[in-house]
Amino acid sequence: MAANLLERGWSVSVSDIDAEKVEQFKRFGASDQQIRAQEAIDFIATVVCVVDAPQVETVLFGADGLADQLPPGHVVLLCPTLAPQQVEGFATRLAARGILMLDAPMSGGPARARSGTMTLMVAGDRAAFERLAPLLQALASPVFYIGEKAGDAARTKLVNNLLAGINLVGAAEALALAERLGLDMAATLAVIEQSSGQSWIGSDRLRRAIAGDLAPRAHMTLLEKDTRLALEAAGQAGFAGPLGTAASAVFAQASAAGLAGEDDGALLKFLQTR
Repeated sequence: MAANLLERGWSVSVSDIDAEKVEQFKRFGASDQQIRAQEAIDFIATVVCVVDAPQVETVLFGADGLADQLPPGHVVLLCPTLAPQQVEGFATRLAARGILMLDAPMSGGPARARSGTMTLMVAGDRAAFERLAPLLQALASPVFYIGEKAGDAARTKLVNNLLAGINLVGAAEALALAERLGLDMAATLAVIEQSSGQSWIGSDRLRRAIAGDLAPRAHMTLLEKDTRLALEAAGQAGFAGPLGTAASAVFAQASAAGLAGEDDGALLKFLQTR
């Protein structure tokens, strides 16, 4: 995301607890500075791009947290996939300090983030959304405005990621079966990609997995987390479907089997042993 913005002429300042990551950003042309209130006045927004709610808590409200440094009226773009109630809580706490927050989870993976073609779901203050329109359009295409209620973009993302998880488990199961039946997995995937079984995530992950490339673009633990959060939201809404629970269990089992640090395409390797 940072490299994409820099390439499009945006000025980007980065901060990360990992100094090596900061150096990588600087090689792309970003500046390295801690955000302070006076400096933040010149920024159109602060983008928080971390993994989970505890990390968001640290970034926003921990020691040297952003919430005590950003000026009133500043906009925080919150991009991780979180539980809707967590998003609502962060929005309320920031609003108490006069800071606006847009609930803005993303979908599409690193390659699409780099090219500015990922999908961005945004919920929150409409005026803030319109003010940030040039930034949002630089980050993503398409950009969907879900509505005024922070948390609704998170709900939309969880619905999407539950289906992504179901699709990936299904695609990995099908290719593991193809191999067991004596078929060539690459040839089978080529047929699937032009037939009714095709899914974007299945093609994206399993092409690499067949080639033995399991370097993590999206760690196994991410869809493990996201499908779990989706099921929690489903339970709170009084809904129980037939596939989500099974798919979520597969991600948890694969992580427990030692694949937590690998790409989620490693589901194929996990299911080949079944």
